[in-house]
Amino acid sequence: MTGACLLAGRTAALIPAAGSGTRLGLGPKAFVEVAGRSLLARSVAALAPLVDEVLVALPEGLELPEDLPARAIVGGPTRQESVHRLLRATSAEIVLVHDAARPFLPTNVVHALLEAIPETGAATAALPVADTLVRGEGGRWGGVVPREGLWAVQTPQGFRRELLLRAHQAAHEEGFGATDDAGLVNRLGVPVTLVPGDARLFKVTAPGDLALAHAVAAVWDAGADDA
Repeated sequence: MTGACLLAGRTAALIPAAGSGTRLGLGPKAFVEVAGRSLLARSVAALAPLVDEVLVALPEGLELPEDLPARAIVGGPTRQESVHRLLRATSAEIVLVHDAARPFLPTNVVHALLEAIPETGAATAALPVADTLVRGEGGRWGGVVPREGLWAVQTPQGFRRELLLRAHQAAHEEGFGATDDAGLVNRLGVPVTLVPGDARLFKVTAPGDLALAHAVAAVWDAGADDA
């Protein structure tokens, strides 16, 4: 374990992987393979050397392959519920929440997150938006949205566990849903530090993303992932 030494206390990586992968259409997305390795296996391999433990939330009835250095629990009906269950399943002081569908995770991003967490208790990988953004109105160009100050949020996201657990409990009690965990924490009024992510941390969601992942894997597996 290397990265966790940057912070006092134990660090756990939490991977919510209980989704059905309906948009990809190939069964549970975490088990879809890219160049002979599942998305989940790639994510676990990137995180395991940098934390004290890796916990994965899986669909009911599925198990982890024996060679993965991780522990599994049964996930919930939503990503948010799966993360909540993962938080209750660990006693680590620091948690990194990562989507299995982002299989190409550079080590330097994890180190940067671990270094940033003490500032506010919450940090996320993100990239400044580079594309021109427009508002669609009835399938037509509805005007440009200024991109200055806009960031595209990625994972991992890192937190002090007690802070993220408090954010999840508040959201659960109030019936509030968010697309990521940093949004739940920020809803409490806690600032979230933005850490530069990586273009290779794209999310495999649609068939086109999977084709791109196969292309990236050829370079990644050749040893270019530590940049």
